[in-house]
Amino acid sequence: MSPPARWAPFPREAGPKPPPPARGIRMKRAGATWWGKRWVEALERMAPDDAGRLARGRTYARTGRTHDLTVKPGLVTARVTGSQPRPYKVILTIARLDDATWAKVIAAMAKRASFAAELLAGQMPEDIESAFQSAGTSLFPERPEDLTTACSCPDMANPCKHVAATHYVLGEAFDKDPFLLFELRGRTREQVIEAIRAARGAPARARAKRAGAGKGASCAGGAPAIATVTPGKMAAKDYDAWREAPPALDVTLEPPAAHAALLSQLGVPPGWTEERSPADLFGPLLRAASERAREIAMAEGAPRGRGRG
Repeated sequence: MSPPARWAPFPREAGPKPPPPARGIRMKRAGATWWGKRWVEALERMAPDDAGRLARGRTYARTGRTHDLTVKPGLVTARVTGSQPRPYKVILTIARLDDATWAKVIAAMAKRASFAAELLAGQMPEDIESAFQSAGTSLFPERPEDLTTACSCPDMANPCKHVAATHYVLGEAFDKDPFLLFELRGRTREQVIEAIRAARGAPARARAKRAGAGKGASCAGGAPAIATVTPGKMAAKDYDAWREAPPALDVTLEPPAAHAALLSQLGVPPGWTEERSPADLFGPLLRAASERAREIAMAEGAPRGRGRG
C-alpha cells in the first residue's frame, strides 16, 4: 500500500521562491503585551524541541508571507506563501465557550470595576484568567489539545513553519486588539462590554425598583406616574440667572485604570529598533507625568490655608 499523499516527498521548484505578496502581513514583534506573550508561549509549548521550524516561522511572519488572515469564533484561517506558487492554507481551531460558561465568566468580571475600565481602555487585565478559571476554563490554550492546527503543506511536523508564521502574526494582532481573543472564544468586544455593563447595572436596578415599590403614585394598570414640571412666568433677563447660590463642587481626579493604553494599541511603529516596545519604554514616563499633573491639579483646587494632607 502506498503511503498517504501527505507523506509524499516535498515537491521542490527549480526556480526561486515566490516573493511575499503585497498584501502580506509583516510582523514586527509578537508578544509585546503580556497577553500576546501568553499566546506565543502556547505555540512554543507545542514544539519545545523544534526551535528551527519556529525560527523559520518567525522569518516568514516578518517578511510578510502570511496573508488573508481571518479570525472567527473558534477558527483562524490564513494563507502563507512558501516555496510553491500556490499559497498554503493554514487553519487554527480553538474551542468556543458555550453560553453557560460565558455567563459565569461575565459574572466574575462584573464583580471587578477595574476589569471594565481596563477593557474599555484597550487593555487586558493581568488577572483576567481568574474570571475564566472561576468558570472552570481558560482564555488561553493551556494544553496541546486546546489548540489544533492544520496546513495544506506536505510537512508532517506540528507546527510546521507556515502554522508558526500564522501563530506569530496572530500574536501581534492580539497585542493590538486583545478583544480578538474574546472573539476567538465566541464573544465580540461589544457583547463582552455590554454584558458586563448589564451585569453591573442589575443590582442598581433592583435597588431602585425596591425603593419605588412603596410610593403609591401610579396610573391605571399599575404603571408609575410620569413626573411633570410646569414652569412659572419668567422675564427674559432672568433666564441665565441663578435662582440660588450654586453648590460647591468637589472634584476628584482619579488615576487611570491602565497607563499608556494608547501606545499599547498603536503597537510598534515602522523602523522601531529598540528591544522594548514604545509602551514599555515611555509608559513609566507617561505615568510619572500623569501622576505629577494630578498632584498639581489637586493642589491648585485645595482650599487656601490648608496643606495637601
